[in-house]
Amino acid sequence: MEQKLLEKLCCEYHLGELTQSPTRLTGGFMHKMYSLFTTQGKYAVKLLNPFIMQRKDAMDNYRTAEAFETLLEQTDIPILPAFTFDGKKMQCMDGQYFYLYGWYDGKALRSGEITAYHCEKIGEILAKIHGLKRPQKIEVGTEVESEFCEAKYEREELHIDWDGYIERLTEKNPELSELLRENRALLYESQEKGNEAIRKLPTTVAICHNDMDSKNVLWNGEECRIIDLECLSYGSPVMELYELALCWSGYEVCSIDFNLFRSFIRAYEKAGGTLPTDWETIYYCNNGRLEWLEYNIKRALGIECSEEEIELGVEQVKETVAHVIYYHEAKEHILESLKNKTDKNSFRPLK
Repeated sequence: MEQKLLEKLCCEYHLGELTQSPTRLTGGFMHKMYSLFTTQGKYAVKLLNPFIMQRKDAMDNYRTAEAFETLLEQTDIPILPAFTFDGKKMQCMDGQYFYLYGWYDGKALRSGEITAYHCEKIGEILAKIHGLKRPQKIEVGTEVESEFCEAKYEREELHIDWDGYIERLTEKNPELSELLRENRALLYESQEKGNEAIRKLPTTVAICHNDMDSKNVLWNGEECRIIDLECLSYGSPVMELYELALCWSGYEVCSIDFNLFRSFIRAYEKAGGTLPTDWETIYYCNNGRLEWLEYNIKRALGIECSEEEIELGVEQVKETVAHVIYYHEAKEHILESLKNKTDKNSFRPLK
């Protein structure tokens, strides 16, 4: 079905004839990405998850992201923007929404391939994104979406019913049910302390990528392009700084290299980014992994997803619980590293 859709897409958008079968690209956990090699060039297409598109706020979120993407295209920030057709970036064919891109000959780095140079480069780019002047209004097509000049960062508290999910998984997936049960106390503690910290979080906002971890940056030598721009929105710059410093220094594989961690933060500050004063509040506010865990529990239960996503959901639940445990155990090392961010001595990566 997708093969025919991609062939039709090449025809309708005058991309030329396919010279080889479209290849599924790896990296994303929510949407599907394919390479399109044709007689006229090389392209990439992102097929948006139909279950995500059914959400009530999906279209508004994508429109906002596209407006910010257009703003970034006018700067020297190295992004890989989607093509625009008839004034729109998002396209739809046979009920399938998608974005089309030119091909960039680069690759995403694995954790062991990331160096201080990469962390410094991304820290600098992040500071530039956060430093962009906020537009008075965001125009989407011919409409004015809303006024943002007085926007303040607000974050809803989490009230996830972990006990309910443990019960629902008992029959569907006993292994996951037991995994959550074993870590129930930590899940509720992390949620409660996160909610307390959210009330103290600075309300300053900036344009944020919201998903600029290593899988969403393609490198060709020392040059790079930032992809997956559909999450662009106003957000908390201090939270994005902290989360990305963790991701680029090894948090994703549960082994933080604190030299890389501090390199990222120092580069951000040197490029003009503002650092928070209360890092412990930032530590507890970093609860995105709990939301990601809930999303994947739903997928493991077959809620609002396709059959092929169920197995992915199961894998991500296991991986995310490991992150929750590791993050809890690494707390003192993380805060001590932030306290001494100018110290070049590094803690040994936690295992």
